[in-house]
Amino acid sequence: MNNELNSLGLRKKASETTVVVAMSGGVDSSTVAGLMKKEGYKVIGITLKLYDDNKEVAKSKQCCSGQDIMDAKRVAQKLNIDHKILYYQNNFKQGVIDNFVESYLKGETPIPCVQCNQTVKFKDLFDVAKNLKADAMITGHYVRSLISNDEVNMYRALDENRDQSYFLFNTTKEQLGYLRFPLGGMLKDETRKIAKNLNLNVADKPDSQDICFVPNGDYASVIQKFRPESFKKGNIKDLNDKVIGVHDGIINFTIGQRKGIKVSDKEPLYVIKINSKKNEIIVGPREKLGKKIISLKNLNLLVNKKELEDEIFVKVRSTGKLLHAKVNLEDTNTADVNLKVSEDGISPGQACVFYKKNSLGFKVLGGGWIKN
Repeated sequence: MNNELNSLGLRKKASETTVVVAMSGGVDSSTVAGLMKKEGYKVIGITLKLYDDNKEVAKSKQCCSGQDIMDAKRVAQKLNIDHKILYYQNNFKQGVIDNFVESYLKGETPIPCVQCNQTVKFKDLFDVAKNLKADAMITGHYVRSLISNDEVNMYRALDENRDQSYFLFNTTKEQLGYLRFPLGGMLKDETRKIAKNLNLNVADKPDSQDICFVPNGDYASVIQKFRPESFKKGNIKDLNDKVIGVHDGIINFTIGQRKGIKVSDKEPLYVIKINSKKNEIIVGPREKLGKKIISLKNLNLLVNKKELEDEIFVKVRSTGKLLHAKVNLEDTNTADVNLKVSEDGISPGQACVFYKKNSLGFKVLGGGWIKN
């Protein structure tokens, strides 16, 4: 038996190790596939067909479009690795798109990328990788998984501008033990440089920016397609419960929104609350947006709950900063988060992710879904 660890932390020679690489057709996952091949691993690339795109979608800056599938195929051919395309449109529709639409109808602001990782990429694809007898599943996410005392923990990426740990908070311990993230310790520029050195056709390909099934960021058009009846007029009220306007559907609004309210006042108005049961939008001045206490549901903890007893950091939106906070666990499924300083625009449907700083960086402790 080989006692030396390979670059993936497995006690096998690279040439005897089979890895599945999730290939989206972008530069990150393509580079990872190239690195694995170069290091001598047996590589199987898998690309997921997640939705039926039209021309409008295919031209926008999104992942998993028809063009991306072709790019992934070309990269696999260039690297001379096995490549499979899995048709998961039904799984994706049920696990991600339906959830996205329903969440907006409840007055929430959903994060479909987390749902996609949770229900398709790290569940369905995870099962496929296991069935293929792969020793590990590799992705191009910018996040670090570090092993200490035979335990795998997730950390923020070295390149904090690219860090994707917020989107991966719902990863289970079992999945984390099987997943590997080779780009977590790299800067984006290094990734592109490796892609160029490997002569990959996607080396200069722009990063995806939009939600994959939302053409040009127009999420309302997606909801119109699946639930046209949801564009129902309702009242816009101030904080005194006075009707001051009419809206064309609550799905057009998110907490903290200022533009597009179409109601004027002495000072700028912001969306403070969305009442889906009454089909109402409640607006008010910016100072009413701040919150210090956040209630969470559907927790996923990656560590022993003792690690949450001290003051930690939390992130309440993917582009947000780390906030000092104290977490009070009500049970294994719900918690209240007390922020040291109030934060504006905290929206139900978003995730609140927990972090703790140590000598290795910012460790991801888990997180939950914001309910109010």
